Amino acid sequence: MNPPSGVAALLSAGNVLLAPMAGITDAPFRGICKRMGAGLTYTEMVSATALHYNPDSRTSRALLSFDPSETPCAVQLFGCDPDVMAESARAVIEGHGDEVALIDINMGCPVAKVVAKGEGAALMRTPELAARIVRRVIEECEVPVTAKFRAGWDDSQRNAVEFAKILQDAGAAAVAVHARTRQQQYHGRADWGVIKAVKAAVEIPVIGSGDVWSASDAAAMLDTTGADAVMIARGAQGDPWIFAAARALIDTGEVIPGPTALDRIDMAREHAAALVAFAGERAFPRMRKHVAHYISGMPGATEARRRVNAAVSYRELDGLLIEYRAFLERA
Repeated sequence: MNPPSGVAALLSAGNVLLAPMAGITDAPFRGICKRMGAGLTYTEMVSATALHYNPDSRTSRALLSFDPSETPCAVQLFGCDPDVMAESARAVIEGHGDEVALIDINMGCPVAKVVAKGEGAALMRTPELAARIVRRVIEECEVPVTAKFRAGWDDSQRNAVEFAKILQDAGAAAVAVHARTRQQQYHGRADWGVIKAVKAAVEIPVIGSGDVWSASDAAAMLDTTGADAVMIARGAQGDPWIFAAARALIDTGEVIPGPTALDRIDMAREHAAALVAFAGERAFPRMRKHVAHYISGMPGATEARRRVNAAVSYRELDGLLIEYRAFLERA
């Protein structure tokens, strides 16, 4: 039997993936998740228009920086101009070579300022344009081209199945389906039935996303939908251990113990140090939201979070985590 190629080969290395999340999946966090078992990591979404006009900006360089442990990594682009998308995808490949596993096209972002420009989830309302974007990006890339989209625009326009077929016909190597509509944003329950329906309708790999908060959720999504892989988003915040736990449960049926409170503090400190090493002292405020997730539900977490949010430097934040760790050891 020939070995799998393209996206199938990437998924064969591990079918539990880290989803792209704006403001969250920077290189330090992706590196941690990769080391903890994520089969593939995705960058934050990168504006093709920004790359077109200012490819060497500090923001673009940061978004397209990779942790050595995670490569090859998936790069997610967003935009609605087929030629600009293709040009930017080519520039990413030329600039980063073997670091890039695939180009993923964002067709699911629900944010108002994105959809107002016809980008993100708005492309589900213009499937012909979405298909043209896929075809043009494929013309300029030697890596697989995929797309991530939603169940539909709203309950009256749930066109994920038809949309997936159109993208498959355009040459997409795989699709990822977030099982909520744009109208839902990130609220309400994800309808995994949409993922199952897409999987039954197309021949390319299908990645499921939405309401995966635990290893058992990941296994259940694969069993329920027949998807080829599961993508973990908010469930990974404060819990990068979820990848190892999910892979163990899916691959062997083994339930492995979760992290202790001290493990969580140690990881928060490792994460903060990696973030500051990557982006400098100015990046430390970004760590506050991560710390909130790491310590959620722990004794004294409310007061610890208040003090962390008031910290004015990385050194102070790290000192607070050390102090909080000592408190937990005594508790």
